[in-house]
Formats: sequence, C-alpha cells, structure tokens
Amino acid sequence: MKTLLTAAFAATVAWSGAAFAETSVCLITKTDTNPFFVKMREGAEAKAAELGMTLKSFAGKIDGDHETQVQAIETCILDGASGILLTASDTSSIVPAVKQARDAGLLVIALDTPLSPIDAADATFATDNFLAGELIGKWAAGTIGDTSSAKIGMMNINVSQPTVGVLRNQGFLQGFGIDLGDPAKWGDETDARIVNNEVTNANEEGGRKSMENLLTMDAGTNVLYTINEPAAAGAHETLKDFGKVDDVIVVSVDGGCPGVQAVADGAIGATSQQYPLLMASLGVEAVKAWADTGAKPENTPGKDFFDTGVALVTDNPVDGVPSISSAEGLELCWG
Repeated sequence: MKTLLTAAFAATVAWSGAAFAETSVCLITKTDTNPFFVKMREGAEAKAAELGMTLKSFAGKIDGDHETQVQAIETCILDGASGILLTASDTSSIVPAVKQARDAGLLVIALDTPLSPIDAADATFATDNFLAGELIGKWAAGTIGDTSSAKIGMMNINVSQPTVGVLRNQGFLQGFGIDLGDPAKWGDETDARIVNNEVTNANEEGGRKSMENLLTMDAGTNVLYTINEPAAAGAHETLKDFGKVDDVIVVSVDGGCPGVQAVADGAIGATSQQYPLLMASLGVEAVKAWADTGAKPENTPGKDFFDTGVALVTDNPVDGVPSISSAEGLELCWG
C-alpha cells in the first residue's frame, strides 16, 4: 500500500511539473528600465494573461550584465518553464546557457538581438536591424548631400559587440556609402570620415559622455549614429551645452514615443522604428504552441529569423528612402 501511495505521489508531482511547464514562459531582457524592454514586458504580460500562461520576468542590472541573464536561464530551467524569450547582453557567451535550456526541453526564442550564431536559439523574432541601420544611413547621406564632407561619430552599445549593435552599425555605414571591413564586427573600417566608435551602454549618460569625447576629438563632427534613442537623448544634451545642435545630423533606432517626439521636435533627424510589443506577444504565442503541440515557429521567407518590421520615421524625407512622418510614428510608438 505504501509503495502504491508513493508511486501515486510521484506521478502527481510529475504531472504537476508537466502542467506547469506547459503554461509557463520566462522573459529575460537586458534591463528593466529601458522603455523598449518595458514595452516588451507589457506585451508579454498581456499575451500570457490572454492565453492563461504564467510569465516570469528577469532583467540584467545594466545593459551588458551577462551573469544575471545566465542565472535567470538556470532559474527558468529549474522552475520547469516551457520556454524562454531572451534579449541577450552577450550574444556569444550566453550560448552555452541557452544550449543547457534547449537540452532540458525548453524552447528558446531570441527577441530583437540574434544570438551568435543565430541558430543557437530555436528562433529569433526581431527587427531587421541591418535594414534599420541602412535606412538611417541612406537618410543621413541624402540629407548631408556632399558625403565627402562628413565627419561621423558612431555610438555603439558596449565592447562585447552584441549582434544587434553590430547589425545596426554596419547597416548604417553601408547605407551611408562607407566600405565595411568584417561585417560581423564594428570598428575595423578604415574610412577617414569616421571620427571614432564610442560605447554608451545604450543609455543617456553614455550618450552624453560619448558626444563629449567625439567633439573633443573633432569639433567638426557633423553626423551622429546612435545605437538607440536614450543614447541620442544624452548626445542631444551635450550638443546643447556645446551650442552645436544645428550642426550635427543625428540618427537613431528604436521608435519609442519619446524618440519619435524628438524627431518631431528636431532633436533627432530620423529614427528607425521597431515593434517590441509585437516581438514579445508573438514569442509568448510561440511558446504556447510549443507546449501544446511541439511545433516551432517558422522564419520569414528568405531570412534566418522572423521579421517583425521596421519603418523610418522623419519629417524631412529623402528621395528614394521610404519613410513615415513623426505624426504617423506617434500613432505606432511605444513607451
């Protein structure tokens, strides 16, 4: 009798664990303060509630906090989650932890930031970040007109060079008409028009300091690529302090409401808008499908990821570069 009860208890525990695994999903973002990731969490929460799933959210302390993300993956495995939605701070170093999760039966979907290699995750739901960069590069080139006069400041994420930062950087340079070195990394270009590659940790303070550095290196810096709109906001404050707001063409990527408003106000010339709420909600749906049927999401035809879309937002359109106005962007923005 005791043996039968023990067996029954074990079966109940196993069933409960399976039931939890079928209905739970983890979201792991780079930070919990960046508006992009805040909106991503909101999208995941709403979709999880709609589908009757449990969502657990984790985030790094700052952009680049790799260890906290690894710990979060380990927690999700132990909790018996069905899947993980991940925006990785270090896209190559996180791969062993992702493999551990996949080996344990979890579906791992990279959101916004592809892993390196991209197939280290089961799927990637993201903006075409190279295209996002290319659009602002083409716009900047068309706006300055004489590209030979350009003195370009580059504001990146951090020295670990996560894929999202590399793709945007290289897309911008190609769009502007600058020859790339190794397209899998930034900083090896030899074009004399590049003043320097700065790192910002994708936040305002980093943008302020990077802009100061660039102007110290070359006071004639007149084109500024920024990895995201918080970095652009910090750069704008420095440009105001130096009295150079009207001297520098600023471009960025994100499409959050503050960033699009900055386009409307003239602080940012153009930004490529992406859609984090859509990424997250589609990711939750994919984990639900995996839990219910074992089906994995499919890529956009012709691409090695699922493309969630991008649109250039500017009030000063350039011929040959498709764009929407800031008014249209404000109807689609987030944050």
